[in-house]
Amino acid sequence: MSEPTSEARFIIETGKAAEIAELAEPVLESLGFRLVMIRIIGGAGPIIEIMAERPDCTMSIEDCKAVSLNFSPVLDVHDPMPQSSYRLQVSSPGIDRPLVRPSDFDTWAGYEAKIEVKELISGRRRFRGVLEGFEDGEARIEIDIPGQGRQVLGLPVALIAEAKLVLTDELVRESLRRAKRAKTSSEPGTAPAVRRPRRETSAQRKG
Repeated sequence: MSEPTSEARFIIETGKAAEIAELAEPVLESLGFRLVMIRIIGGAGPIIEIMAERPDCTMSIEDCKAVSLNFSPVLDVHDPMPQSSYRLQVSSPGIDRPLVRPSDFDTWAGYEAKIEVKELISGRRRFRGVLEGFEDGEARIEIDIPGQGRQVLGLPVALIAEAKLVLTDELVRESLRRAKRAKTSSEPGTAPAVRRPRRETSAQRKG
């Protein structure tokens, strides 16, 4: 795959997560990775989760460690959550990954996905079916419409609130093939956390 790391996401964080995303993206791009999503999990003592990947959609545990090592000093300097003791966790998007860029719908065409939109389209907000790519600003998805059979709908990317792949045996096999081609580590798990005065860091490869 040859997609640039700088391709814009249509899923954008808000609040503190948006501030952290703004800090993370240039660091990730300088290392050859791209941001998938930032999540802040929990209240007191929260986890800041950074989902990232290479442009070929792979992410090894060694890659996660590299991101954690390079981004931790940036958090130290900017301190986006000064009132909290938090833990930084860098991970791959996982096999049933979120879809956050238009090219994701092309990359994973032929695989099952769930998409939720911000307003009603054809009388519904949630769609589940097989991805048919991206065209003319729309994510294309083949779904089963009662009484009409299988049809391909175009969902405007500006209206998509959430999209993710559905975990299937076929998707697992394809993800493993891609990881093998990229010569990434196949060992799952979490790297030992590095304890600091106000936060911890860890790296994790999902799936």
